[in-house]
Amino acid sequence: MPIKISLCQMDVKFGDPRANFATATRMTEEAKRRGSDLIMFPELWSTGYDLTRAGQYASSLTSGLFADLSALAARTGMHILGSTLSLLGENQFANTLTVFSPDGKLLADYSKIHLFRLMDEEKYLTAGDKPVLVNLPFARAGLAICYDLRFPELFRGYALNGAQMVFLPSEWPRPRLSHWQTLVRARAIENQIFMLAVNRVGQDPSNEFFGHSLVVDPWGDVMAEGGEGEELMTVTLDPLNVQEARRMIPILQDRRPEVYS
Repeated sequence: MPIKISLCQMDVKFGDPRANFATATRMTEEAKRRGSDLIMFPELWSTGYDLTRAGQYASSLTSGLFADLSALAARTGMHILGSTLSLLGENQFANTLTVFSPDGKLLADYSKIHLFRLMDEEKYLTAGDKPVLVNLPFARAGLAICYDLRFPELFRGYALNGAQMVFLPSEWPRPRLSHWQTLVRARAIENQIFMLAVNRVGQDPSNEFFGHSLVVDPWGDVMAEGGEGEELMTVTLDPLNVQEARRMIPILQDRRPEVYS
């Protein structure tokens, strides 16, 4: 069954959750008008990398901005995905991607496994310790965040466990555009999955971000690519294309893991 998905390529205002939630709400309402079934926001969409003040922003998965996302999903009748700061315990925080259903239910949460040293994540955040798959009405999906893209084992594991697509919110900065484009396409090709990767635009005190959000099909063809400004990208895709790609070139069946080591 074809599905319509929107990627919210937004300019994240540093340390300003209220302004960012207003942008996210406006984009979600527009996605609803377009008939989208799902919208995804970028990594740390509510605050950006204002990690020194993580304690001011982080909350449990049932309060704060997570509760706001749940209410927005229920009001618009859409699946909503996005990564923000979650509270794990006293002075313990994670970069957590949540999936809310159209009735506002929390379907899954994934905390970023690979912390990015170049933006000091390891100084302020606790790494996640498990991959997460979520069964959506239209597909089985894996969850990942930004720097995770550089670790192909995670994505291969998702494919072997039935994922037809992977959602990847990001804050991928300049100057590594070629890495971004190449790796998103590579993860799609080698695992024969849809890759839905949303990247922010704008800048924070230390970095500039280039957008170029991507939707790539299981053959590695780019279905949509954003520019370098704020925009809402909307695509229609058919998860059955995954089965067709895997039938034509049976990569997963032809693996020989017993000889790789």
